[in-house]
Amino acid sequence: MGRLTEAIKHLLIINILFFVATSLYGDQMYQWFSLWFPKNENFGLWQIVSHMFMHGGFMHIAFNMYALYAFGSPLEQMWGRNKFFFFYFSAGLGAALIHTGVNYYHFNEGMTELISNGVPEEQIQRLLNIPRDIVRADYGQYLDFYDSYNTPAVGASGAIYGVLVAFGMSFPNSELFLIFLPVPIKAKYFIPVLIGLDLFSGVTGYSLFGQGIAHFAHVGGALFGFLMMWYWKKNQFNKNRWN
Repeated sequence: MGRLTEAIKHLLIINILFFVATSLYGDQMYQWFSLWFPKNENFGLWQIVSHMFMHGGFMHIAFNMYALYAFGSPLEQMWGRNKFFFFYFSAGLGAALIHTGVNYYHFNEGMTELISNGVPEEQIQRLLNIPRDIVRADYGQYLDFYDSYNTPAVGASGAIYGVLVAFGMSFPNSELFLIFLPVPIKAKYFIPVLIGLDLFSGVTGYSLFGQGIAHFAHVGGALFGFLMMWYWKKNQFNKNRWN
């Protein structure tokens, strides 16, 4: 482990402060700062950034902050503080964009089907406002439609997936020691497999890591991280520090 770099330190502090505030004022914090679907009445433009500092529990923030420190520190040492901040928030914004785009697809698909079946608008609105368990039991085919509207996204994971991609492209032969595997795996193998599992879960709905995970936000952060790294490498920007 390297030293605690400046950008990583500030990101850790802000995330921890948000987590403490969420522990004290949970419902209000989630309503204000999570990333809601743009047509939901709770949506605010600031949530595109603020959701990156929100987390759903101790293990969620613990894993994310460990990954940020472990994989982000060598990148900041190589790039400098400002370049790392730019990369981190760009990957997080890309994750939010892809996540929201997929939600729009599911929402519009469900809306189109309901309207084509002659369901009146007021009944559709009632469907969006009833408990999820009832929707699952009685309207299971519209669960993606319901979740797209009602489930907010939280967490730094999208930005961190971008960091993981940058680490894998910058240090491809670094060996990673993982708790659940007894042998080290090189970054250039582990990180693509991890992203592939998220893509599989997002497409099929079958999650190997549990429910309530915004898989397409992970994929979006990884995609934008890859595109930035590819562009920087092609244009020699990757060799420049932004202090």
